Amino acid sequence: MAKVKRTRYARKKHRNTEHDRNLSFTRRAVLIGALQGSCLALLGTRLAWLQIAEGAKYRTLADQNRVNVKLLAPSRGLIVDRSGIPMAVNTQNFRVMVIPEQTDDLEDVLVSLQKLIPLSDDAILLVMKQAKKAPSFAPLIVRENLTWDEVSTVEVNLPELPGLSIDVGEIRFYPIGGATAHILGYVGAANKGELNSTDPLMKLPGFKIGKTGVEKTYDEALRGSAGAAEIEVNVVGREVREMSRNPGQPGQVLTMTIDSELQKFLEDRLIQAKSASAVVMDVHTGSIYALASAPTFDPNIFARSLTPQVWEELMTQEGHPLNNKAVGGLYPPGSTFKMVTALAALEHGIINKNTTFFCPGHFNFGDTLFHCWKPGGHGHVNVVSALAQSCDVFFYNTAIDIGIERLAAMSRKLSFGAVTGVELPEEKAGLFPDPTWKRGKLNAPWLQGETINAVIGQGYTQATAMQLAVMTSRLVNGGKAVKPHLAEYIGGKQTFPEEWPKLGFKPQHLQIIIEGMVAAVNEPHGTALGSKIKIEGMEMGGKTGTAQVKRITMAERAAGVKNENLPWHLRHHALFVGFAPVGNPRYACSVIVEHGVGGGLAAAPIGRDLLLMTQQRDPAAKEIATPNMPIKPIPAQTPQVPKERE
Repeated sequence: MAKVKRTRYARKKHRNTEHDRNLSFTRRAVLIGALQGSCLALLGTRLAWLQIAEGAKYRTLADQNRVNVKLLAPSRGLIVDRSGIPMAVNTQNFRVMVIPEQTDDLEDVLVSLQKLIPLSDDAILLVMKQAKKAPSFAPLIVRENLTWDEVSTVEVNLPELPGLSIDVGEIRFYPIGGATAHILGYVGAANKGELNSTDPLMKLPGFKIGKTGVEKTYDEALRGSAGAAEIEVNVVGREVREMSRNPGQPGQVLTMTIDSELQKFLEDRLIQAKSASAVVMDVHTGSIYALASAPTFDPNIFARSLTPQVWEELMTQEGHPLNNKAVGGLYPPGSTFKMVTALAALEHGIINKNTTFFCPGHFNFGDTLFHCWKPGGHGHVNVVSALAQSCDVFFYNTAIDIGIERLAAMSRKLSFGAVTGVELPEEKAGLFPDPTWKRGKLNAPWLQGETINAVIGQGYTQATAMQLAVMTSRLVNGGKAVKPHLAEYIGGKQTFPEEWPKLGFKPQHLQIIIEGMVAAVNEPHGTALGSKIKIEGMEMGGKTGTAQVKRITMAERAAGVKNENLPWHLRHHALFVGFAPVGNPRYACSVIVEHGVGGGLAAAPIGRDLLLMTQQRDPAAKEIATPNMPIKPIPAQTPQVPKERE
């Protein structure tokens, strides 16, 4: 009986133990299941987050591993003259490219290429150096600007030149060449300072930007916006195929005020002088029809590969062809400044049209003798005859009464001492001095004798040909504060105002100045009589000037030394400013011939030819090209040298 009870107890205990074991297992199973469910839920939630919420992000990252986006340089905007004739265009640039990994021996392939087309040893060394830094599958430029014959030669021999290929890009081309070099400027690769730009185009290898001239001033508009090509690549970054292409936005068309035929004429005319500059502009609108500096250079050499030898030649040439003398050359204005003095004296009531002074050939001021250019003197002269004959003594007599402050104020109204604002980054401000300037610059007081020098455009005064043209325009256009400009339209928008403000001059005083300029060219004793235009309705007025470079001493004067006998670099500068036609002024010009001895001798004939040609072409009457007009054919690249006229 006791044994049976123990057996029942054992079975019951066993059942309890098994039940407890089953209960414990169930709890663990539930716990594990809960943990597994939580993990699966967490993984599912994370997976849903990655695939749904952030799917676009990771698809982009995946595509970036598979797709490279390559920037594409847009076509640079064209530059055309006022009639739509191209002045700066883009032409095909054939290049030899090499992919190093596709060659067994890169240097051997390049040496083989050197036997077929001109290729310098330095160019080979440069490619070898680039190949060590770049991925072996990246194409490298070996040589640019191949001629069609060179392209043909390379193409025929490509089977024997593994890794080489011909690529076609764009290069800037200036059809008129040197005639427009100082206006348009040129393009070149960005330097280190320019690479800091936020524009991604600046980082493209070989991308060209404007370096000088209007190419630089309007560079952003001409540059356009970058395009892009999507390239599928493999795991090591090698290109597989091009998936899509967006060429970007080409640069805007820049329509200039320049008359290209007149520009070529002026450049050819200035070449006859060793070093000279000239400007012709519309006195009412400020449009510049021609602006030239001689000697000039071919801007196309900068678009191509500029050799150190050519650069050295340009830098050491005596006439400094890279300098834009029309806006950057500073010269004493000489007697062309006498019109500023005359207007200041008239406006302040110091003289009137009938005021006369006697010129014996010199002017005494204290113990100093100031000479007139004419040793025997001009006799009795008024303001009109003084301008016509360029009498120094007449203006010496007005100097002290005018004073340097009044003279400085008038000179600034007529464009001296500040940039005119023409769109050429090379423009310089020049200088018209006053007591404040001298104290700050030289730490010395102003002397009255310096005012006597200033009234005839000598002393510290410095001006550019552009400033002289603006001065003349403001004197003959009724006293409007016209400013010069080279761009007529950029991207379809006009770049200058319709009307210029008045400077407040009295019309009768401006008329007196005009009479003096007309007499200087057309009256018997005028200093520019030899350059008189004899065609009715095209007559001009003007003023000559001679800027002293070296003062001839009394001893040299007594020995008979003349300025034209001195070495070229010591001779006086020759200047001329003029306007036409006389009855209704429309065009103004300025001409500066470095070391040309005399304004009437060297500069006035150029001014006459320029004003005559301008009137004959009458650019103000020609229709301005608009962005919607078709671009005209590129003009002949070899301009005809104009024949001399009487």
